Amino acid sequence: MKILVVGDTLVSADYMEDQAKRLLPGIDKEIVKFDWEVTTKEEFQKIIFDLEKNGPEARVLPNPIIKELERAEVFLGHFAPLSEEILDHARNLKLIGTCRGGIEHIDIEAATKKNIPVIHVIRNAEPVAEFTLSLILNESRNITRSHEAIKKGLWLKTFPNSEFTTVLSEKKIGLLGLGAIGKLVAKKMGNLGVQVIAYDPYLTKESLEQEGIQIDFVSIKELFQKADIVSLHTRLTKETQNMVNLELLSLMKPSAYLINTARAGIIDEDAIIKILQEKKIAGAALDVFWQEPIPKDHPLLKLENVTLTSHIAGDTVDAIPKAPKLLVNEMIAFLDHGKSDMVVNYDRINWRGWMP
Repeated sequence: MKILVVGDTLVSADYMEDQAKRLLPGIDKEIVKFDWEVTTKEEFQKIIFDLEKNGPEARVLPNPIIKELERAEVFLGHFAPLSEEILDHARNLKLIGTCRGGIEHIDIEAATKKNIPVIHVIRNAEPVAEFTLSLILNESRNITRSHEAIKKGLWLKTFPNSEFTTVLSEKKIGLLGLGAIGKLVAKKMGNLGVQVIAYDPYLTKESLEQEGIQIDFVSIKELFQKADIVSLHTRLTKETQNMVNLELLSLMKPSAYLINTARAGIIDEDAIIKILQEKKIAGAALDVFWQEPIPKDHPLLKLENVTLTSHIAGDTVDAIPKAPKLLVNEMIAFLDHGKSDMVVNYDRINWRGWMP
């Protein structure tokens, strides 16, 4: 069995190779490894944003990697792009694994047409869930605003949202999407005594109750109408692009907050700027943007009712380095049992088990 491993600036091919050795014990393995786009973190961040915004066609793999892909049966990568054109070379490929949650760098439709399972891993679910809670508290309780004012010699007691300031237990949070991160946010909010409602067309209340999560499901319009805090935790797809539009944002209470630690493209940029400029909601907290770094003349930078952070929700010292181990654990579970929540195209492939 041939395994192709492609590391990059953030995840080394050496560690990915070590983890790949755990796959399919007892079967002879040939592991070929490459490091792709090894550069500074600043330069690599530009590559990441390009792939997240423009998909796998935005970058091309070097010919040596493509040539090895022709014989590979298993592919393990981090950000290495797999476009339809590149996958056309993968005549023997049976399994794709990517050690991150986002899958913008892989053409899932092309993989599905070739009946190839694509496994990903939510390596930073806990960090992002914690950061989401931090943003909620920061925006609703004016922590950063007070800090910045004090540094400027001001002792502020009144803020744009002062008439809405209250404790979390008095609020209702609405979650758009209940993947690994959304579920963790729901659990944390439940532990704090916050009522949680959610919209996720792929889950049921009963399935979540089996995981010990108590949530009331509502329609997407009800979510924006009823929630005091709307937090986004869905993937960016063709269906979710600009999903949070002016119509939905206009349904929110004047006292409500919007939190986004997912993908900027889920929100209509012009719509959220308009809503905040006109102070139709109490505020927003955003960790992701439509262009990163955010342009210096962006309208959001002029507003007082928004908290902005530089796409750091998932950044902890251990989240990325552990990713290959977590990925291989998921791949082993899938190979052993034939099913996994981490197979993004599971419902559209015909998996018959591993056939070396």
